[in-house]
Amino acid sequence: MTKVKICGVTRPEHALAAADAGADFIGLMFAESHRRIAPSQAREIIAAVRQGSSAALPKFAGVFVNAPVAGVNAIAADLALDLVQLSGDEDEDYLEQMAVPVIKAVRIPPNLPERVAAATAGRTLAALRQAHAIPLLDSHVAGRYGGAGALADWTIAAQLSVSYQILLAGGLTPENVVEAVRTVRPWGVDVSSGVETDKVKDVAKIRSFIAAVRTADAA
Repeated sequence: MTKVKICGVTRPEHALAAADAGADFIGLMFAESHRRIAPSQAREIIAAVRQGSSAALPKFAGVFVNAPVAGVNAIAADLALDLVQLSGDEDEDYLEQMAVPVIKAVRIPPNLPERVAAATAGRTLAALRQAHAIPLLDSHVAGRYGGAGALADWTIAAQLSVSYQILLAGGLTPENVVEAVRTVRPWGVDVSSGVETDKVKDVAKIRSFIAAVRTADAA
């Protein structure tokens, strides 16, 4: 069954909706973004789900971009995060210093022939597998570290998912995620802006997104 990660949650009610709809992961943003929250807000969100959800509990991932290692580990420990998602330029040495499991963002290189782009991304995924990190395959948008809502290259992603467990991100919505899952066959999917209305998480869209993924799984 395809894993579902709802990223950039900022309110307890949205996290509860995601948990009750069957999300496997909830992402909490600690990097620069309109979705960024303070650790105190994150604690409130986590407590609401762990104490109030009637569903199987999702895992919580803190999202960071080029943050000091000590600070990331401190927040992960303080909030009892299950994972951290590293969405910047963090290298293998950085990953080795993480105190909890890692999701690492990988962006498909732009402006390269398909074969070259797939091979380049594949080498990165192979290194991440050696480091026991989960790769999150995203689109490349100049000057952005994610959350831009641009589609990843599903053709390249489908080639990579044959050999690697990937979380597919980038421009996914309730309307296109069935096609994405059936085309790419990823280990999981990640969504943020695709389940928002006016830059705020939308409970109906969260439920629709997760229901659509389950429809794709049933095919």
